[in-house]
Amino acid sequence: MNRIVIVAAAVAVAAGGGAAVSASASADARGPASPVAAAGIAWGKCEVTGPDDPMNKAECAQVPVPLDYRKPNGRKISIAVSRFKHTDTKNYQGALFVNPGGPGAGGLAYAPALARWLGGVGHAATAAKYDIIGFDPRGVGASKPALSCDPHYSDPIRPDYVPGSAKEERAWIAKSKKYAQDCAKRYGWLLPHMRSTDAARDVDTIRAALGQRKISWYGFSYGTYFGATYATLFPGRVHRMVLDGNVNPKTIWYDSQLEQDRAFEHNIKAWWAWTAKYDKVYHLGTTEKAVEARYYKARAEAKKAPIGGRIGPDELDDIVLSAGYNTGYYIPFAEALSRWVNGRDASGLLDWLSEGGDDNEFAVYNAVQAADAKWPRNWSKWHDDAARLYKQGYRFNTWSNVWFNAPVAFWPFQGGPALRLNGRNAPGMLLVQSTEDAATPVAGGLEMHKVFPRSRLVFEVGGKTHANTLNGNACLDDKVAAYLDTGWLPGSRRGADAYCKAVPAMNDPDPTSLSAKSARAKAGKDLPVGRP
Repeated sequence: MNRIVIVAAAVAVAAGGGAAVSASASADARGPASPVAAAGIAWGKCEVTGPDDPMNKAECAQVPVPLDYRKPNGRKISIAVSRFKHTDTKNYQGALFVNPGGPGAGGLAYAPALARWLGGVGHAATAAKYDIIGFDPRGVGASKPALSCDPHYSDPIRPDYVPGSAKEERAWIAKSKKYAQDCAKRYGWLLPHMRSTDAARDVDTIRAALGQRKISWYGFSYGTYFGATYATLFPGRVHRMVLDGNVNPKTIWYDSQLEQDRAFEHNIKAWWAWTAKYDKVYHLGTTEKAVEARYYKARAEAKKAPIGGRIGPDELDDIVLSAGYNTGYYIPFAEALSRWVNGRDASGLLDWLSEGGDDNEFAVYNAVQAADAKWPRNWSKWHDDAARLYKQGYRFNTWSNVWFNAPVAFWPFQGGPALRLNGRNAPGMLLVQSTEDAATPVAGGLEMHKVFPRSRLVFEVGGKTHANTLNGNACLDDKVAAYLDTGWLPGSRRGADAYCKAVPAMNDPDPTSLSAKSARAKAGKDLPVGRP
């Protein structure tokens, strides 16, 4: 995705005034809890670096918001916002905010992207009814400031995720601790204000600046928890809400990582089994166990001699992890791994290597989760849980997940308590959940459904791709469009309220009929693949 920056944009926001009140964590969820916009948003052009215009002539702006909503007249930061305007004036439905997840993923380009995706699955008329609002949440991307603690923290080649000795584990602990210290040193003033509740209040400030009484929301992955937070704080300001790939509200956040470890083991084994099914194409083994063994052999070799001089064991894990998120990566990753294992051609894997040099998303991910909830501060808890899972056979993602979150163990303050989501006063919303989603396992959809009693839950049965709406499953996509069009929801049933089968051609792709080139083009439908 091209990098996007904001040009010539501002908003006049009255920090005071009769309608503005202080917003603390215990503020009345039904009361006004954001500064009120006095003059609206002054939209400008979105400056795009690169030959294309992913913004499709959308408008962009910076919206000032309070750093601390308990002090609305105090220090301000700003949120980068984009708008892709409606064209169907007769059937106008208001503002539709979209969030791609993370936490830490940028969302500016998602305003025109969501319109493209809806149009791509036959529902352009639905997109035309909304002003689609993309935004970079506080600390992210083009918002100011953009959180960064050590831009080279994840540069290749990193120490092996899986510690082969106490010394190797201590090296990662020291690395993680220093990252937390760097964050505290550079942005200690911002970190306590990175809770999801703060970001939700930013959304409400933007809503007021837009002059909208209510908003709609389309949230993927962490965007489901983000949206649910908004609906808890401001239930009367929700028009419609689609939550796809639901975070489990009972496991915020440490326990959610343990859930992921189990689920990703299942999904990566599914990829290895798929690869074995097409051994005549990839020559990596005729059984799932054979492919698994060949992968771990390549991983061990990469620790001794990095692939292409750039890909160690961690980098290899990070690349193929995406196959556990999205079956669209099955073909290109199997092809790339085969080229290396069978021909020592590293080019395919190198094409997918993240070169590092930017830690914004990683920094925000840790900052939000650290502020949102209480985490174990005793390292023995982290070690023992990881060692137990690894011994039980959950090898692939367990230790990498530890180190992805480990800076939180050394954060400058203990976060939480986590917001208790409350959907009693929220309107009907549409929840979508793939039953074999590894990033947000299926229990999350069921628990979110309990929290929001007027919601309806749709299962994509057998679906292994994370947050899979608007990706070509007509059964899912038509339900989403019907809800956004008219508010239609399926009837209430015990458990899930409606079911859609995963599309075989997408969920179990055939490399003999679909080229790796087209698979690569489809992979991810422009959505970033990363932890929720």
